[in-house]
Amino acid sequence: MTDIQNGSRPGRLSIEHSDTDGVRVVTVRGEIDHAVSGVLGKALLVEDREPPRIVVDLSGVTFMDSSGINAFILAHQAADGAQGWLRIAAAQESVLRVLQLVGVDALIPCHPTVEQALNG
Repeated sequence: MTDIQNGSRPGRLSIEHSDTDGVRVVTVRGEIDHAVSGVLGKALLVEDREPPRIVVDLSGVTFMDSSGINAFILAHQAADGAQGWLRIAAAQESVLRVLQLVGVDALIPCHPTVEQALNG
């Protein structure tokens, strides 16, 4: 498991990743905004396996703006281009609403739990 924190604003964002049956599980906690979107984007890149399969656990995310949306779309495009996939799991209601309002849930599958996302 790896923990990445935004050094310029400690405590604002925490990202951990682990592997489950060949799937990278990225667990995000805190707030996703323009100040941390680069850190999030890097955490969503999976270059050590083909095809990349990623589940993003958003259960600990309390706020997300369009920067997070952009990071997810770019990660989805990268995974899809490499014949892989990206799935979102366990988003809190306020974050899920943002995903739904902009239509990301139609592009990237959103699941209520990490387990459901892993099983696709």
